[in-house]
Amino acid sequence: MQMTDREDLAALDQADPLANLRDRFELPAGVIYLDGNSLGPLPKNVPARITEVVERQWRDDLIRSWNIHDWDRLPLSVGDRIAPLIGAGPGEVLVGDSTSVNLFKLMAAGLELRPKRKVIVSQSGNFPTDIYLAEGLIRQLGAGHELRLVDGDDVLGAIDDDVALVSLTQVDYRSGYVQDLAAVTAAAHDAGALMLWDLSHSAGVMAVDLAGVGADFAVGCSYKYLNGGPGAPAYLYVAQHLQDQVRQPLSGWHGHAAPFEFETHYRPAPGIVRQRCGTPSVLGMSVLDAALDVFEGLDMAAVRAKSQALTGQFIDLTEQRCGGHGFTLATPREPARRGSQVSWHHENGYPIMQALIADGVIGDFRSPDILRFGFAPLYLRYVDVWDAVTVLERVLAEGLWDRPEYHARAAVT
Repeated sequence: MQMTDREDLAALDQADPLANLRDRFELPAGVIYLDGNSLGPLPKNVPARITEVVERQWRDDLIRSWNIHDWDRLPLSVGDRIAPLIGAGPGEVLVGDSTSVNLFKLMAAGLELRPKRKVIVSQSGNFPTDIYLAEGLIRQLGAGHELRLVDGDDVLGAIDDDVALVSLTQVDYRSGYVQDLAAVTAAAHDAGALMLWDLSHSAGVMAVDLAGVGADFAVGCSYKYLNGGPGAPAYLYVAQHLQDQVRQPLSGWHGHAAPFEFETHYRPAPGIVRQRCGTPSVLGMSVLDAALDVFEGLDMAAVRAKSQALTGQFIDLTEQRCGGHGFTLATPREPARRGSQVSWHHENGYPIMQALIADGVIGDFRSPDILRFGFAPLYLRYVDVWDAVTVLERVLAEGLWDRPEYHARAAVT
């Protein structure tokens, strides 16, 4: 349904079943934040939680907190809170390390489980770290493996009997294109390959069902739609039936079956625990644990429906009010194929985005020419869509983007 004015969108906000969640975030006045797909905002309950951890647990209980406050179980307990958001069961998700490190672990484990196969399939537009890690692992193994990169639409045709592992991101970070989780996983298994999903741009805004589609492995970051804070620990998923088969290469002491026996040689722990490596980041995991409170009892189907509505309205309004200014839609129009973002190609994408940010509409830019806008349904309103397009319209009509300071590239875009 197309909205003709701001009042129509305000009416949607009045009827929005998720509207009350906005009050659970610290959102700066005068800012429309459309970059939660890169860094989520601060949940209001986080400062009190971090104060508790620092000023009581760390300061007063010191090293005793590993037992008194269950610090050592945080990778498992926080993982169990993420599990329902990605369609996993208890004991199938572990929090720790970074997305890159977790990718390396699971890629290596997957190749070891398929020793006679030499191909990793990934998409050519995959996030760079997913590709770089595969290249680095292949180089380290020196066993003749091949990284087969194909366009997103061509993935199914690239999976054959030579493939050991299919490694894909569910939602493309540039365009927002959504891979068919069930179809690709089934194709990988039909060919005898294993399936590894990167959920960094889908967890928290889409109803993901890893167990339902039979996925083998998954990874994801927690600082985007899960709002875990800058540099928050990542997570990984290993299907229950594979957990005692996999041997991850980073055999640190926390993955040992009895770490405080201090045995000379490595003996992997049973289950998901063997995916642990070093000492967990207690502060980072405590922040993430608090941030996940907002998802308790949340209907992810309702979150996804609002996401599709927000992105659809943004596409329609931008084309209605900013048409003729050289924008080309990079994001699929079909709602089922669109993640919780809208991306536009424009030859002056970088300075336009900088002008928007200066005027209180925060998105980001992805090389070579993409303006990217993320729509997090937990705190964004429908009127924010109207107001953001109003600012974009003014930036374009008045040529505000063409100031010299907006053309100067910053280190982080």
